[in-house]
Amino acid sequence: AALLLVLALTPVQAGAVELPIQAEAALLMEKETGQVLYAQNEHEALEPASVTKVMTLLLTMEAIEKGSLHYDDVVTVSAYAASMGGSHVYLSEGEQITVDDLLKAVCVASGNDAAVALAECVTGVTELFVEQMNTRAKELGMTDTHFVNCTGLPAEGHVTSAWDIALMSRELIEKHPDIRRYTTGSTDSAKYCLSATAEREGMELIAVVLKSPTGQQRFEDAKALLNYGFSTYALLHTVPEEPFPAIPVVLGETETVQPCIDPQEAVALLQKSQVGGLSQSVTLAEQVEAPVSTGQELGTLTLTDAAGETVQSIPIRAAQSVERLTFGTMLRRMLSAAFFAG
Repeated sequence: AALLLVLALTPVQAGAVELPIQAEAALLMEKETGQVLYAQNEHEALEPASVTKVMTLLLTMEAIEKGSLHYDDVVTVSAYAASMGGSHVYLSEGEQITVDDLLKAVCVASGNDAAVALAECVTGVTELFVEQMNTRAKELGMTDTHFVNCTGLPAEGHVTSAWDIALMSRELIEKHPDIRRYTTGSTDSAKYCLSATAEREGMELIAVVLKSPTGQQRFEDAKALLNYGFSTYALLHTVPEEPFPAIPVVLGETETVQPCIDPQEAVALLQKSQVGGLSQSVTLAEQVEAPVSTGQELGTLTLTDAAGETVQSIPIRAAQSVERLTFGTMLRRMLSAAFFAG
């Protein structure tokens, strides 16, 4: 099925959290913050079908990032890869194909043969690749997951959850945005399961549905989740209304330190009803004693809504480090000041 499908959405009226989801399990996550906006049986262990290939893609993209694999590498298709049933792209034993084309075959056509070919070129044998899949799952906190293969073909004990699928989907699209070059189509090869992403107004959502009653219903379920998220929430990137003043440093090698905020800490997911009428207030230390380390907290930027409720508290940090004055430096400064005074 579509592993990461970009859906065309129509605006809907945000309603209660009761959504017309017919899937047995579902989850909606905002990509940048990782915040979960909707969940239903999110930790139930179910068969993931071809959504398994999200992990196959993640390990492949990580190999490319490390330089052990390249898009233009030519792969010779093994007899085992060519023998894969289910959804496939009719690869033949001995056929030569690039990693780039194999990625297309997995993303667009959910090719089981292409997935095995990628696994073999990453680790040599699929058994080792599956071990890496399970190791990576543990690293990502995917506690509901156990992989048996890299394709999603039915196998005893091959399970995951909506929560875990969202975790690995987020890792894939956040750390490896190049994967978007390939995610432009879908097929019905893996019925009832879907991991879909969509972006609107600078916010990207991940919708996961497992065990929908029909192949078409999984798309309707994903669309309902995404429309709910976009109509209800907004992603806010806070920027200070005025530049922060430099803070004096007592006994510092330099006299001041510049405060700043980390853009990653200045992101908040808010309900759209909260966004209007936000106000900022800043508290900063009057001075700080050396040594000062980069990132040291110097104050707080607070966002409040129209009702006066705190929406977000963002730490204000030191943009650079300041070493403490040594006795020798202090003595030279005193002598220099005395010389010029005389």
